[in-house]
Amino acid sequence: MTATFEAWITPIMIGGLILFMGFIIWDLAKQSQAGRFGTLMLFVVLGAGMLGYILKVVITWLIERGGGI
Repeated sequence: MTATFEAWITPIMIGGLILFMGFIIWDLAKQSQAGRFGTLMLFVVLGAGMLGYILKVVITWLIERGGGI
């Protein structure tokens, strides 16, 4: 029961955290009046860590599935 709960809740909570961090980046751009280019750069630079994590999850899933791309 616990393992099933953990298997379901972990991706849901991490996904929620990623969405919340996206909101934080958007709010930071809005409060600092960054403009279009500044907002884009904030999302690119600060979102790179989130993208790295998402790519890690996808690559791990592909490897565990027993195949490549």
